[in-house]
Amino acid sequence: MIKLNLQRVLLTLVILLSLFILIHKEKPSNTNWLGFNQREISLSSRLRESEDQVRWLGRQLRLVQQQRRLNTSYKTTGGLYNSTETFSCETIHICIVCSGLDTARTVVTLLKSILFYRKNPLVFHFISDESARNSLSHLATTWRISHVEFKFYAAEPVLADVAWIPNKHYSGVYGLLKLTLPKILPVWLERVIVLDTDVVLATDIARLWQLFTKFGEDKSLCLGLVENQSDWYIPGTIWTNHRPWPALGRGYNTGVILMELSRLRDINWHTMWRTVAEHNLMTLLSTSLADQDIINTLIKRHPSLVVNLPCSWNIQLSEHSLYQQLCQDKTKEVNIIHFNSPEKKVLRLNKSFKYFQNLLETFQQLDGSLVQDAIIRNCVDSTRPAESSTSTEIQNIPPGNIDNYITEENEDECREMREAGSKVYRTHLFYLPFSNTHNSSTEVTFVATLSNDRMHALEGLLTAWSGPISLALYLTDAEAARFTQLYQSSPLMKNRRNVGYHIVYKENWFYPVNYLRNVAKKEATTDYIFLCDIDFLPSEDMEVKLSEYVHLLEENSATKNVLVVPAFESERYRIDLLPNNKADLLKQLDVGEIIRFRSRQWEEGHSATNYLKWKSSTKPYKVTWQANYEPYIVTHKSIPDYDPRFVGFGFNKVSHIYQIYRKAFL
Repeated sequence: MIKLNLQRVLLTLVILLSLFILIHKEKPSNTNWLGFNQREISLSSRLRESEDQVRWLGRQLRLVQQQRRLNTSYKTTGGLYNSTETFSCETIHICIVCSGLDTARTVVTLLKSILFYRKNPLVFHFISDESARNSLSHLATTWRISHVEFKFYAAEPVLADVAWIPNKHYSGVYGLLKLTLPKILPVWLERVIVLDTDVVLATDIARLWQLFTKFGEDKSLCLGLVENQSDWYIPGTIWTNHRPWPALGRGYNTGVILMELSRLRDINWHTMWRTVAEHNLMTLLSTSLADQDIINTLIKRHPSLVVNLPCSWNIQLSEHSLYQQLCQDKTKEVNIIHFNSPEKKVLRLNKSFKYFQNLLETFQQLDGSLVQDAIIRNCVDSTRPAESSTSTEIQNIPPGNIDNYITEENEDECREMREAGSKVYRTHLFYLPFSNTHNSSTEVTFVATLSNDRMHALEGLLTAWSGPISLALYLTDAEAARFTQLYQSSPLMKNRRNVGYHIVYKENWFYPVNYLRNVAKKEATTDYIFLCDIDFLPSEDMEVKLSEYVHLLEENSATKNVLVVPAFESERYRIDLLPNNKADLLKQLDVGEIIRFRSRQWEEGHSATNYLKWKSSTKPYKVTWQANYEPYIVTHKSIPDYDPRFVGFGFNKVSHIYQIYRKAFL
């Protein structure tokens, strides 16, 4: 065994005008910057208890669902299906065009609504740009949904096919990409349901898939569409001199499309829509509603292309939609709601607006783990191993013994803690808009984690640190939805596009601190990172000072270094005591207003920093690793990951620093 004194590696301590104040208590004001009042904060613990109960019930629900799937055959009646007809067990293919991080976030609500009702295997085909593709592919991998496959297609190769078309719609060039689907989707795929990202389902999507039977053997029928529920395509009805693209009657809305891909390829779809677009752009100059304008004009020339779908499959909520209420009154059924207007006042034009709004918010806040497994129709072999970790876990439970299984599970009090340290958590990277731009190669990213009860610390961090930030947030789906609202209402947050917010969704009682740190660390977009905690405030212009010192990390080619940043806390927990410089800090240390971080609770954690030497030093000096050392460090991104088996509080950073030391990274 190699003795420690032979393995000594030095930590480089950089002398900075720095101060970190650990905020253990809430701000004195009744309401903080993100809208939390003291009453809300005091209720947070009870809210967490309720959420834990919901998650526990969800786990038991999945156990029961799996048990039923092993022992029961299912038939569905009503609607499109008569009382003797069994649902088709065909795999359903769904295509969605999705570009940008905002859309990658909102499309998750659509996915939840589909997964909630489905009983068929699904394949999602995403046409996306790089940012949405990276975010959604990671989410799909970590979500681990049974009997669901995600396929991603780069939109960039086909952008040139539509980029020449002037388009006034807010979706830009990506709003025209549906025209290219027969080309970009694989040739083996014969038919697909195409959905906009702003729709929500209120029924099983298999019922929509069944409508492909309406196409019959007539090879000219290629598109299934719902009639437009506004007068947009009737000239002069929206405003004076309104000149829409030609359409058949009120035209069709392309938010929901049944697309026979093989037939479209056979009729040379690409040439047909391009000819129509070129001809009409000579007089209309640009599209207003992107692909919808071109498809409607093409249908006017060739009415035999379209199959009329029942209006309940695309209830359109926009400022110009006048007939959606007539549809509801006629059919008494709502299958898909299309929120194709950002204005909430539009919802109030419909007498069912509360239902629509509640449905939308329900799926926004729905725990995504509850839709990981589905009771797939009886055509699926019940002996087939389930595809998610939840299903695999219980697939061998003997029939009738589910109560015994739950009892045995509860007898092992440490089981959930061990699972928390080994599981893969559903993770949505870059949950909010982010711009990957850097001022220099030495720029440093602040890396930290937080949960809902530390949200108030964001204000101080965003104010004090102007450089890039990478944060992993451990939130429930409901908390993530509220966080989105807070972001949209906060100019401070919206004006910062160099902050990466990565949502790791709660799945158990334990705080997977090192898992979260690894997520935030990996997604930092600079070479150098500052590994810190969310409840510390960096001193003024600290990101600038740190970038001036990172050259020290590469000076010794034989031994890599890290920079150690000394940490302090306020004895009175007052932000107004924040010193302006090192001289002020030394004065406050002398009178006890500021103390070394955790000097009274955990002296070993930071004593190796050698604060006594720091007081008199004017240049960087070296410190030596000691047992239980857990400093806050600036390092190269290639540093080893944290050990994810550490959850909750205790030795999570200590283990990481020791791992670095043993691997001679320092």
